[in-house]
Amino acid sequence: VQLQAFGGGLVQAGGSLRLSCAASGRTFSSYGMAWFRQAPGKEREFVAAISRGGRSPYYADSAKGRVTISRDNAKNTLYLQMNSLKPEDTAVYYCAADSNPIRERPTVRAHEYDYWGQGTQVTVSS
Repeated sequence: VQLQAFGGGLVQAGGSLRLSCAASGRTFSSYGMAWFRQAPGKEREFVAAISRGGRSPYYADSAKGRVTISRDNAKNTLYLQMNSLKPEDTAVYYCAADSNPIRERPTVRAHEYDYWGQGTQVTVSS
């Protein structure tokens, strides 16, 4: 599967953005999906994940209450709605796909994702 993330940009603190990740190739609905982010000088960190069927969303503590992950399998697209953005949310955001067919719940471990998009920059100004 090929993944392309877009929708990033520059936003003021308190603002909102919706990221999208378009998938092509094999059946999108067969992948668990997630968003990760990486800020300059920091390791890539988990943001949110969702199961193949769109159930069982899971969020990092830093994202809970401000972020919603969703997917539209008919459109082969993953979304990340981010509200109440903070300067510390500034990072490159990556979407990722997990092809493991027996994993029912999404994983937070980056190494368990097989495919990655190219990333989209989110910059939150104070």
